Order: sequence, then structure tokens, then C-alpha cells
Amino acid sequence: MANNQQQLAYRAFSVTRREGDEDFWLQIGAAFPHTDGKGFNVVLQALPLDGRIILRVPKDDEKPTEQRPRERDQRDTRQRENRRR
Repeated sequence: MANNQQQLAYRAFSVTRREGDEDFWLQIGAAFPHTDGKGFNVVLQALPLDGRIILRVPKDDEKPTEQRPRERDQRDTRQRENRRR
């Protein structure tokens, strides 16, 4: 994809149920819509142990366009290499 940024559609979480305490929500990734609007790219940084992934719409303060994690990592690697030169 030529554009390095896409609009964040969902955050991906793994939720651990805890008796007598609040559930523990761990953010494990994000989902970005396809350009044709017919699907999503789901980028995960971890896999849930129970196999369940919860997708939630980001809060309003998280809604701006964000870079996908892999592309952000590639950019950071290039920046580190440029500093060494």
C-alpha cells in the first residue's frame, strides 16, 4: 500500500476473567479497514491463550489516523540506521 497510514477501525483485546475482581483487558492489536470497505486487516502483537479476540471501537481520543505497528517499526529501524551514518 502506498499510503503508510490507515484509519484505525477497532482495537483488539484479550480479556481475562477474574473472580472477585475486575476483568483484565490486554490490548493485543488493531483492525484497519480495506480500501474497498469489504473487510479488515487485523494486526496482532500477541495471541490470546483462550483463542478469543474482542474488537472494540477506539475511544474518541484514540480515533485519529494511526500508523500500523509493522510500518511504524520499519520507520523506527530506518531512523536508527540513519543516525548511525
